[in-house]
Amino acid sequence: MILKSFSKINLSLTVNNRLNRKLHNIQSFFCLINLFDQIKITKSKGEKDIIKFKGKFSKFIKKKKNSVFIALKILREQNLITDYYSVSINKKIPVFAGLGGGSSNAACIIKYFTKKKINKNLLRVFDKKIGSDLKLFFYNQGFLKNLEEIINLKKKYNLFFLLVYPNVRSSTKYVYSKVKSYSKKSNYNLNKINNKNKFIKLLINSNNDLQSIVEKKYLIIRKLLKEIKHKKGCYFSRMTGSGSVCYGVFTSEKTAKAALSSIRLKYPKFWFSIAKTI
Repeated sequence: MILKSFSKINLSLTVNNRLNRKLHNIQSFFCLINLFDQIKITKSKGEKDIIKFKGKFSKFIKKKKNSVFIALKILREQNLITDYYSVSINKKIPVFAGLGGGSSNAACIIKYFTKKKINKNLLRVFDKKIGSDLKLFFYNQGFLKNLEEIINLKKKYNLFFLLVYPNVRSSTKYVYSKVKSYSKKSNYNLNKINNKNKFIKLLINSNNDLQSIVEKKYLIIRKLLKEIKHKKGCYFSRMTGSGSVCYGVFTSEKTAKAALSSIRLKYPKFWFSIAKTI
């Protein structure tokens, strides 16, 4: 069985307050996109799980204590599985990039073994051990109201992206440690955001509170975002999550590809991809 483990984009991100030493309360519009890792699962003959990573971005992943290993351990503790498994993951999603690849891999495994039927209490168990963004991967498009609540967007919008990874590994822990001010919580009437133009306008007027921190540490982020923003057909450019992937939302796949061709000439060593919502 080969599974698709989709990545996510934070279309907006505001940091509202600090909950404890490790966690901050955030709000975020987000979506899953068709950039994915491939996961192959087979039963293991022994009494231990074997997790193997391959692909361009595999060398940066912890081989023993990773999200997939933890997910399988919890599934067994919760009596949802009894066997041990060999899991091979082809990493196509950049790591330390704000795309949630590790959490996505774990969520993909969890959905596979629970047949996509998981209650909120059990999801909290996984969330606590793996990461607070794990729950995002159970929605295609949504609004994270706080760390506990996600509102599923009833109306789904087709969005086209140019993604650029500038070979910068951004540490989530470092970025959040530099947050010194907080944004006021927003209460959106999502029923009034009932067409794509209104949704795009809302996103244009939003931002990512973590972006300025990463821009200060890595000047290339600011430069890239400015270049993407000025390409034809780009609604807006932004950094996803705690970075470092920069993206532009475009009017069409055609305009996104044209922007890619132009920017790649200037930065041939960077990683690029065209993506869209799933």
